[in-house]
Amino acid sequence: MAPALKSLRDSADLRHLRQIIAGLNEGVILIDPDQAILWANHAALGMHGVESVEDLGNTVDDYRQRFQLRYRNNHKLNDADYPIERVVSGEAFSQVVVEVAVAGEREPRWVHQVRSLVLTNEAEEPECLVLIIQDVSARFEAEDRFEQSFNANPAPAIIARLCDLRFVKVNQGFIDMTGHDRDAILSRSVYDIDVLARADKRDLAKERLKEGRTIPQMEAELDLPGGATKLVIVAGQPIDMSGQPCMLFTFADLEPRRKAEQALRQSEERFTRTFSLAPVALAIGALDGHRLCDVNEAFTGLTGYTADEIVGRPLDEVDLWETPALREAMEGEIEAGTPIRDREVRLRLKDGEVIDCIVSTEPIMLGEEACVLWAMRDISTRKASERELVHAIEAVMKDTSWLSRSIMEKLARIRTPQVEPMGVGLDELTQREREVLALICRGLDDKSIARTLNVSGNTVRNHVARIYSKIGVNRRNAAAAWARARGFDGDSMPAPTPRADAQSLEATA
Repeated sequence: MAPALKSLRDSADLRHLRQIIAGLNEGVILIDPDQAILWANHAALGMHGVESVEDLGNTVDDYRQRFQLRYRNNHKLNDADYPIERVVSGEAFSQVVVEVAVAGEREPRWVHQVRSLVLTNEAEEPECLVLIIQDVSARFEAEDRFEQSFNANPAPAIIARLCDLRFVKVNQGFIDMTGHDRDAILSRSVYDIDVLARADKRDLAKERLKEGRTIPQMEAELDLPGGATKLVIVAGQPIDMSGQPCMLFTFADLEPRRKAEQALRQSEERFTRTFSLAPVALAIGALDGHRLCDVNEAFTGLTGYTADEIVGRPLDEVDLWETPALREAMEGEIEAGTPIRDREVRLRLKDGEVIDCIVSTEPIMLGEEACVLWAMRDISTRKASERELVHAIEAVMKDTSWLSRSIMEKLARIRTPQVEPMGVGLDELTQREREVLALICRGLDDKSIARTLNVSGNTVRNHVARIYSKIGVNRRNAAAAWARARGFDGDSMPAPTPRADAQSLEATA
């Protein structure tokens, strides 16, 4: 029969051992091979929220009844898996992490990191079993808070262990940005999913990663699952997770910026092509000093200045406007932010000739500089034609005896364009209607017109009603004004010839 294990319960060695470990920061629980809890230091008692060994439990079974243990994955420990049971069975272990709850409470109060120590006698038989405990609650609470923050952070991030460069954590922001599957990322290495691909300082990043040092921000291009790429800013920050050195990679998505820059370049290219090839004279001026920044070919063709002669010079040096007062007025409106629309001005060309132009402006941004776009159109030919036409009309209107009434009316409309024509023209009235209108212009009433034309009063009234309907009036003085506005006042009409129409004959009968 094997000899019984010797107990330390009443030995001097236990007293000496207690004196040695009493002041340690780590919790120490001494257990007899017969499963009795011999002693615990103040640190161990505090880590269980009790004040005496009796509160901790007299035996291993008592301990299990008073405290419920589970792993960090929320799985409860079986009786045989309790660290205090494992040390009694003679097992040596280290770095076992368990959550400890008081019996009857659902949530754990502490997180313990436990290791075992078996003290043997000269015959190598267990003489005292030691449970060494560290309270790592604060560390794991901080890690829990970090993980919650890491997962909730919309900024893309991923964590790799430095010992093997394998990814151990990835947040939803990175999944959303890249389209990678979470399970496909975890346990793969930094170079399987290369977060430093085509980085502009890749060699520096690899060196810092190898040394576990901070990786500064740099542009990189990530490969996406579908074969596309994404432009990002990547940076690395060394951190510890569960006592393991790791590297936290964070990202900023630059793809929207790249697309915006591409769209801006395309827009600028289109603007440049349109600006250069536009048939209208265009110039871009800076508000600072009213310097010309650029001109197109139509502008140089209009003014006679080459781009080298005019670009970069203030307009007051170029003497482009006819007068300094005109230039100051135009520049004042531009500085006030007032757009100019179809303003008739006179420009002085390089050879000194002054021409008529229509000028419009529009504020634009050239890069980050506020500028103004000038559009100029030469109307000197049109203005000359208008002047010639006016002179011709004035000459013709001096002698109108050889012109027909319709030509006279059209010339009158050109001569006085502010008068709007109403109804039909004189040439669309019948001979009798023109005779009646002429007598209206002379001031005759219906009875006088009837006697003059030797017709009945009803006939005159019918003629007057038709005249009103055709020319769009309803009063005699309006009809007279309408006729005079067309050069017809009745004096030039030959005397009407009285005739007996049907109604007149009926009246005499």
